[in-house]
Amino acid sequence: MNVSRLHILGASGSGTTTLGHALAARWAVPHADADDYFWMPTTPPFLQKRDEMQRVALMREIFVSRPAWVLSGSMLGWGESVVAECDAIVFLTLDPTERLRRREAREVIRRRGQPHDDEAWRVFRRWAEGYDDPAFDGRSRVEHGRWLAAIGKPVLRLDSRSTVTEMVDAVCGWAPAGAGP
Repeated sequence: MNVSRLHILGASGSGTTTLGHALAARWAVPHADADDYFWMPTTPPFLQKRDEMQRVALMREIFVSRPAWVLSGSMLGWGESVVAECDAIVFLTLDPTERLRRREAREVIRRRGQPHDDEAWRVFRRWAEGYDDPAFDGRSRVEHGRWLAAIGKPVLRLDSRSTVTEMVDAVCGWAPAGAGP
């Protein structure tokens, strides 16, 4: 795939941010993460949501008008106007046991020595654990599947058991029909 506007999404812990950083570095383009726009900066983090209109306005102000970028994280239900400006989408999947293990390990590192809200973490953990349950009433693999089918963009599906280098190579070797500048 040529350098372009790319959206990477998947469940929490599937590696969207890691792949986003690596691909943006390979392409020498900006990387943005949806969480940085969804959440207000707080200490501890992830406690106060930013207004939906403000999220999109901030994204437009900072990077959307650029000719190429990589955006990681799900924007299901609030960021469709930004996704409409993407050239293609990468959807990461991962075995739920491994995904949850990675997410727990990430949080141990992220929270080390930092203030945190234990109740907010418990709520988030329960929410993230529901992703692969077809009956889950929230952002889920089923909801992502419906969204991807309706979004009208080329989609590359990758299993993030692969190494980051393998995934970056897979994206760079992909030739989606009609994508790219």
